[in-house]
Amino acid sequence: MNWQGITVGFALTGSHCTFEEVMPQIQGFIDAGAKVIPIASNTLMSTDTRFGTSEHWQKQLKDITGNDIISTIVSAEPLGPSKLLDVLVIAPCTGNTTSKLANAMTESAVLMAAKAQMRNQRPLVLAISTNDGLGLNAANIAKLLITKNIYFVPYGQDAPIAKPNSLVARMDLIMPTCESALQGKQFQPMLIERFNFS
Repeated sequence: MNWQGITVGFALTGSHCTFEEVMPQIQGFIDAGAKVIPIASNTLMSTDTRFGTSEHWQKQLKDITGNDIISTIVSAEPLGPSKLLDVLVIAPCTGNTTSKLANAMTESAVLMAAKAQMRNQRPLVLAISTNDGLGLNAANIAKLLITKNIYFVPYGQDAPIAKPNSLVARMDLIMPTCESALQGKQFQPMLIERFNFS
């Protein structure tokens, strides 16, 4: 696919353990010629973890995309009327974000961007990363699976023995999922095996 002239919104929420997997995917869009608008949750903007400091991840986002980070509801709101984004990715998409999105709650820049994208009937791509995907959040994922213009990056159980309810997307499949989403199709297979039993 030719990504020249395509604007990708790339939103990150608080699954810090997956940020290292996600950053190369953002670079991939840039390398393919897309314009990437970074969007971040309050957690990314304010929390230091063993996976890196907030400052570190903010700098990476700015350096890779060359754009300032949209990090407030006020700065995300214009994405609706401007129709700026051709496709919006939320990666990682935590259980917290999943539940709020499924229940129409808008309390962060990421969720405001998602609301704007859905208002414009343009594709919203979710790369879930949640410890309760097969627990309490299963109902929220199910609601989103049948919602028009929402597509899922293929996902599976990442640690079925230690964390049987945990689901994580294959971050390296973000770009092909977006390509399919821009054609109105769900990339397949959507349910995959992430855990190696051997």
